[in-house]
Amino acid sequence: MKYHLITLGCPKNKVDSDGIEMLLRGAAYRPTEAPHDADVLIVNTCGFLEAAKEESIGVLEEIGRRKRKHQVRVAAGCLVQRHGAEVLARVPKVDGLLGTRRWMEVLELLQEIRGGRGRRPFQRYALLGDTDVGVPALLDDPATAFDSATPRPPVPGGSAYLKISDGCNAPCAFCTIPSFKGKLRSRPMEAVLDEALSLVQAGAKELVIVAQDTTDYGRDRGEPNSLPRLLSAICNRTDDRLRWVRLMYAYPGHVSDELVEVMASHSKIVPYLDMPLQHGDPRTLRRMRRPSRLEMVYDHIEKLRAAMPDIALRTTFIVGYPGESEAEFQGLLDFVQAIEFDKVGAFPFSPEPGTPAATLPDQVPDVVKDERYARLMEIQQPISLRKNQAQVGKLLDILVEGEGEIAESGEPLLLGRSYRDAPEVDGLVLVPGVGRVPAGTMLQVHINGAMEYDLVGEPLVAETFTSRKTVEVKLEE
Repeated sequence: MKYHLITLGCPKNKVDSDGIEMLLRGAAYRPTEAPHDADVLIVNTCGFLEAAKEESIGVLEEIGRRKRKHQVRVAAGCLVQRHGAEVLARVPKVDGLLGTRRWMEVLELLQEIRGGRGRRPFQRYALLGDTDVGVPALLDDPATAFDSATPRPPVPGGSAYLKISDGCNAPCAFCTIPSFKGKLRSRPMEAVLDEALSLVQAGAKELVIVAQDTTDYGRDRGEPNSLPRLLSAICNRTDDRLRWVRLMYAYPGHVSDELVEVMASHSKIVPYLDMPLQHGDPRTLRRMRRPSRLEMVYDHIEKLRAAMPDIALRTTFIVGYPGESEAEFQGLLDFVQAIEFDKVGAFPFSPEPGTPAATLPDQVPDVVKDERYARLMEIQQPISLRKNQAQVGKLLDILVEGEGEIAESGEPLLLGRSYRDAPEVDGLVLVPGVGRVPAGTMLQVHINGAMEYDLVGEPLVAETFTSRKTVEVKLEE
C-alpha cells in the first residue's frame, strides 16, 4: 500500500503531517511522489484565510479529477475543522475527514472507509460523530493521543519544528484560529521533551519552537510562564548534536524577564525572536483587540537587546485594517522606523467570515491596502539592508539547506541559513563557488556581502577568507 501526502499552511500543520506519515509507515504504507501511484491520497489543509481555503479546495479538486476507483482520498487539518460541510459539498469525491487534533486516528479512519464502501463513510468526521456536530465536540480529542510525543520521521535537512501547544486564548478580532482550534491546550512538558530528544536522535540540529502562542505555554495547566523552564530543559537534556533552538510566535506582554534571561544564558538558544505585533498604532491595535500599550513593546525590545546585543528581531504587521486612517498608518511607519526590526512580514487585511473584524465599519479599499503595503516595505527595506550590512566581516555558522547555481556563470551556489534566519520566512546566506555539501551540514562562513534580505559569504578556510577555489573548508557534522 502506498500513500501520497500534501501539506498546506503553517509549520504546525507540518508537525501533524509528520505524525500522519509515521503512523502510515508503521502500518506498512510506503510514500510515493506520484499521486496516481498511491492507494491513499491525503491533503493536510489550511483554513486560516479565505485564500488558503480556496487553495486547499483547489488541491483537493485537482486530486479528485485524477482519482482512480480504488484510491482513498482524505482531507485533514484546519479547513476540515472550520468548513467540513463545505468541503463535502464542493469536493464530493472526498472519502474521509480528519479534524485538527485527530490526525492520530488516520489508520482507524482508513479502516472505516475501506470497510464501509457504499455507505458514504465520509459522512463522519473521522470517528467524531455526524457532520453537524459543533467545534467543542470536534476538539474533544483523547488526552492520551495529544499528550504523548508525536512520532516524527528522520530529519535529513537538519531542522525540525517542535509544536508545544495547540489552540489560542487571545481575543484578536481578525483571527479565525480559536473558532476551529479551540482554546489553548499545552502539551505536557515530558511529552515535548521526549519528542525533542527523538528529533535530535533523528538528525535535528535545529529545533524551531512553534504554537499559536508559544509564550502562553502552560497557562492552561495552571503553570503560566512555563516556556523558560521548557527551553532550559530542552537545552539541558539534549547533547551537542543540537546546535540551535529557535523561538517563534511570541505574544507581546508574555515575553517575561525569565524568558529573556533563559534565552541569553543558554548557548543553544539562538538570539532570535519572532514577536508578531500586527500594528504599531494604539488606535488600530485596540480595534484589533491586541495589546495596545506600545511602551510595553519598547520595554520588551530594550530588555532583549540589552541581554542579547546580536539578537535578530522579527515581527508581522497587517495593513489596511478596518478604520485604519492615514494618521494611524503613519503611526505604524513611525513605529517601524523607531524600533528598526531586523525582519518584517506584512500582509494586507483579509476579512475572514465569522470574525468581528469582518463586519467592522470603514473597510479599507484594496487599492489603498496595496499602496500602504508597498509604502511599509519601502520603509523597511533600507532598515533590513543596514542590519544585513552590519554582518559583513563577521563569521557566522550556517545550516545548509540546499544548492543551486548562478544563472550567468553556472557556478555552484550553496544555500544556507544563519541564526538570524528562520526557515521558510526569512532570508538566506548564499555561498558562491561551493557545492555538494549535504543539507543539514553546519558550515562556518565569512560574510562578505549583503542585500535587503540575503547575505553572501565564503567558507572559512584555514589561512585565508578570500579564495573561493580552495576545497579546504571546515565543515561541522
